[in-house]
Amino acid sequence: MSPTKTEPSSMDIYIAGFPRDVRQVLRKIRSTIRAAEPKAKETISYKIPAFTLNGRRLVYFAGYKQHVAVYPVPAGDAAFRKKVQIYRAGRGTLRFPLDKRIPYGLISKAVKFLVEERATKARAKARR
Repeated sequence: MSPTKTEPSSMDIYIAGFPRDVRQVLRKIRSTIRAAEPKAKETISYKIPAFTLNGRRLVYFAGYKQHVAVYPVPAGDAAFRKKVQIYRAGRGTLRFPLDKRIPYGLISKAVKFLVEERATKARAKARR
């Protein structure tokens, strides 16, 4: 997506702006996130697709010319951290090159860890 384009009004419109092969990957990421957390709601935030949970942003994803990205990166467990290390791009980004197999299972785990982290924070806040 070109940075000069106006903000898309839906995920469908955002995804439609990409070449066919990238659209397929973005659709699969969308369905992977939806399957990992069925209660999450779709929205557009910062001009990219996002999912919210209980009114708060949970996860974003975006397409680019040579990669797709998922944000933010949860802490997860040691095994998860080891698996995502090769995809880390900066502190809070997982970057997946389009010329390689996209690890949708890893994206699903990331979403589940984000949900778990959100629930843990909510419980801690409720105890205060």
